[in-house]
Amino acid sequence: MTFDAAPPMDLGYGITCLDTLQERPRMACCYLVERGADVAIVEAGTSQGVPRLLAELARRGIARERVRYLIVTHVHLDHAGGAGALLRELPAATLLVHPRGLRHLTDPSKLIAGATAVYGAAAMAEKYGEILAAPAERSRAVADDESLPFGDGVLQFIDSPGHARHHFSIWDPRSQGFFTGDTFGLSYREFDDAQGPWLIPTTTPVQFEPEAWEATLDRYLSFAPQRMYLTHYGAVGDVPRLAASLRAGIRRYAELARRLRSAPERHDALKAALRQDLLADLARRSHRMPAEQVEALLAIDLELNAQGLGVWLDSQAPA
Repeated sequence: MTFDAAPPMDLGYGITCLDTLQERPRMACCYLVERGADVAIVEAGTSQGVPRLLAELARRGIARERVRYLIVTHVHLDHAGGAGALLRELPAATLLVHPRGLRHLTDPSKLIAGATAVYGAAAMAEKYGEILAAPAERSRAVADDESLPFGDGVLQFIDSPGHARHHFSIWDPRSQGFFTGDTFGLSYREFDDAQGPWLIPTTTPVQFEPEAWEATLDRYLSFAPQRMYLTHYGAVGDVPRLAASLRAGIRRYAELARRLRSAPERHDALKAALRQDLLADLARRSHRMPAEQVEALLAIDLELNAQGLGVWLDSQAPA
């Protein structure tokens, strides 16, 4: 790795945000949740971050046998690529995953093949490291609205499509917060200002579904959450404002994609439109970061979001 990991961040309620060492600090976080004798880890990162997570357990004096659950919100490799490697080191943990994602973690061959087709074998190995199958006997799907005992309370799981159909979120009644994976967007800390956090949708391939995503936002808000534990760049509060902003962003992305359905060089046109949208959104906040720096920070997201919008357009019936 070419950067130092962000330090652990104590968020209260027995929740600690940990850096899984991907790309840049807190690009992909996981959350250590401690309640009485029970411990859970939400998100697995990649296998390259597993030693870091184990070292943090040791530093805190937490025996590996105390980890009861390893939970991944969905099976994209930045969230779940390290699940098999981490389970190997956590002898009492059960992997919890969305019903649509379970088979992809107990047999990750399709995940590996798909990512290798995108990145190539060498870049794939550098980016994600070794991807091990999760033992089927220690892995299980969790149903929508299912609650599992944890400490002196429960963790509740809700189906949360929009970013991916194999995505669930975890409601923690103790903290009044959701672990949202990617379905509450991503929020770079560099753009925090006097108005609070700023976030954007992540429409990476291949299952962006704007109507389903808006329904997920409605379901989140029905719980009146006080905080959202995002995988990308950490926790945020001010949930109603951010939900409204995210909803507006989803609608803008869908509309600009529809407008460019038949554009020549469509992918480049989508990227350019997304770039313009991001800069305009930041300008409405009177943000003063130079455009070149904004683009450098968001370059990967612009590329992946444009790809995802293209896949979505191709899945739609012609107007």
